[in-house]
Amino acid sequence: MSTFKDVVSLKFKSMQGDGVLFHGEGQRGDYITLELQKGKLSLHLNLGDSNLHFSNSHTSVTLGSLLDDQHWHSVLIERFNKQVNFTVDKHTQHFRTKGDSDHLDIDYELSFGGIPVPGKPGTFQRKNFHGCIENLYYNGVNIIDLAKRRKPQIYTVGNVTFSCSEPQVVPITFVSASRSYLLLPGTAQIDGLSVSFQFRTWNKDGLLLFTELSESSGHLLVYLNGGRLMLLIQKETENPVEINE
Repeated sequence: MSTFKDVVSLKFKSMQGDGVLFHGEGQRGDYITLELQKGKLSLHLNLGDSNLHFSNSHTSVTLGSLLDDQHWHSVLIERFNKQVNFTVDKHTQHFRTKGDSDHLDIDYELSFGGIPVPGKPGTFQRKNFHGCIENLYYNGVNIIDLAKRRKPQIYTVGNVTFSCSEPQVVPITFVSASRSYLLLPGTAQIDGLSVSFQFRTWNKDGLLLFTELSESSGHLLVYLNGGRLMLLIQKETENPVEINE
């Protein structure tokens, strides 16, 4: 098919930071790819170029961050000729594609959640998407409804279910750097301490964990300093031990 106008909309919840959400390509080098890269969403477009000897019509735009947080995020792609509106969670980037072509030529199948067959012209190897997608529309067509009703023009590959399980872990957000923290009761007179957690932050500095050692003999801190993770063990009768990662 050859289109001068394309509209793609969806909501997704990802379990990992990398993965292809949508891909289509043609024999003449045209392609459109929407993919997660390290928690950011990138849109790649190539509408081709009439001058095949000197083609520099690849356009890439990246939006968002930390989009692999297992929360729902919305995406809207609107293209009319060379003008594109790319929206992620109400943040919109307006741009024009490179090259002199106005239309997108797609000769192969459109794929959602991955690139099915590597090695075709213009295809690059990328990870498949791992997570949930809902409200997926391509030029007004409800893709998930077609798949669920097993329509012949669409097929599913691999482990695909028409449901979305909620993550088992429940996160907590500290909204204030100066007044928000958790205080847990300790256990007196124990010989060891074991703590594990995952965290995300935009700040390069901040205290993650503090505890006093038994019998007020010192304290232990885990904190960020300039974007580096630090562990400090301070005993009253010994020199402090500091480890950075």
